Amino acid sequence: MNAIILSAILGVILMFSGIFLTSKTAIRNIATAGMALLLLANIAEQGGFLLFDVNTHNMLVFSKFGLLFNSIAFSATLLFFLVSAKDITNVGINAAEYFALIFFISCGIAIVSSFNSLLLLFLGIEIISIPLYILTGSDKRNLKSNEASLKYFLMGSFSTGIMLLGIALVYGAKASFSMEQMHSSINAGRNAWFYSGLLLVLISMLFKVSAAPFHFWTPDVYDGAPTVFTSFMATIVKAGVFIALVRLFDMSFVGSGYDWQLIIAIVTAATLFIGNITAIFQQSVKRMLAYSSIAQAGFMLFGVFSQNDFSREGIILYTLGYSLATIGIFAVLIKMKDYTFEGFNGLARTEPVLAATTTIFLLSLAGIPLTIGFFAKYFMLASAVKSGSHLWLVIFAILCAAISVYYYFRVIQSMYFKTGQAETEPVTPVFRWLLAGMAAAVIILGIFPNLVLQYLYF
Repeated sequence: MNAIILSAILGVILMFSGIFLTSKTAIRNIATAGMALLLLANIAEQGGFLLFDVNTHNMLVFSKFGLLFNSIAFSATLLFFLVSAKDITNVGINAAEYFALIFFISCGIAIVSSFNSLLLLFLGIEIISIPLYILTGSDKRNLKSNEASLKYFLMGSFSTGIMLLGIALVYGAKASFSMEQMHSSINAGRNAWFYSGLLLVLISMLFKVSAAPFHFWTPDVYDGAPTVFTSFMATIVKAGVFIALVRLFDMSFVGSGYDWQLIIAIVTAATLFIGNITAIFQQSVKRMLAYSSIAQAGFMLFGVFSQNDFSREGIILYTLGYSLATIGIFAVLIKMKDYTFEGFNGLARTEPVLAATTTIFLLSLAGIPLTIGFFAKYFMLASAVKSGSHLWLVIFAILCAAISVYYYFRVIQSMYFKTGQAETEPVTPVFRWLLAGMAAAVIILGIFPNLVLQYLYF
């Protein structure tokens, strides 16, 4: 509850700061300090200290899993502010409003990580989605940004309608929005309306996480949005919706008497295949990362597929590792004047720190050992093996991970083995140190993943 209320308050503060403050530096500092405060408040709640004691009437349930995810999401957002806050303010003239929208999104993420009612799920998803439509089109002078925003809004609206219809069907069959009541009577003679409702809610959530075959909006939206906001959308936001999907599946789908696992297995395989194959043919690094995010969503779907201790540990590690690596790569991408693979030619000679850290981030995304990405993929695959069913999916995922190495290493090849003069925007020493710290965290957590996982149990 600390995170939900405080993030909303901080969002309002940032909105009004745009009226009274003209200095973008001051706005950046307020936003960064606010996110640090939000992180500390959530950590305090993990320790049992409540700033706001509110009776939610069991519509929200704050578990160790949800609170730990919140801490990871807020930590990643704080890092995002530290490395990219200046780029956020350079998008347009409404700098304070951009930060306010991000705080509102954080509020939605805190809701979906703890919802215990389908109504709260819907509210949380919409609190996340509506600010994203605005951020996508925030570069008003760019036609691609305007097109991406309109496409995202229209597709998101259809997805919302599908979710509402599904929730209505579930309510009609069960006469309750409560997740616990749905879970407590799993085999109590549910009818076709109930299953239809669950299917529609599942389709809507798969759209939100850009899983195949509901992924078509993702490359255009990610490519058209300002790069700094693409970084946020592809990492923290996607992870937040995945946590909601994991909780929804655990409370409503598992044990419902229908083989939902087969559906998730097919969606996972399609997502892995489409994301990796299409990423190979991209000529823009930004668009390649957009398709890569679809492939990464395929691995994160194992957290929904397996529903065991390994999958919960895996989704936590995947959230952290994927966010660290992708935020770092996009921070470097923003500094590049050319987003094509050729634009990275010779980057190791002109900016060796940027090239080295980018290499570490790419190795993590590919799942190479000694990076957190390796353990994230390992836990996901181990969770599927432990479930004991659809082992073909594990083999298929390993093959797709091998394919991903090709397009990630294309960037490394360009930086180190091709001649060229990569052009970048001016880079400060602080920016280099921040990237080096993030790369070090990727390696340290790749060697000692229990530094994070211990908080799930203690």
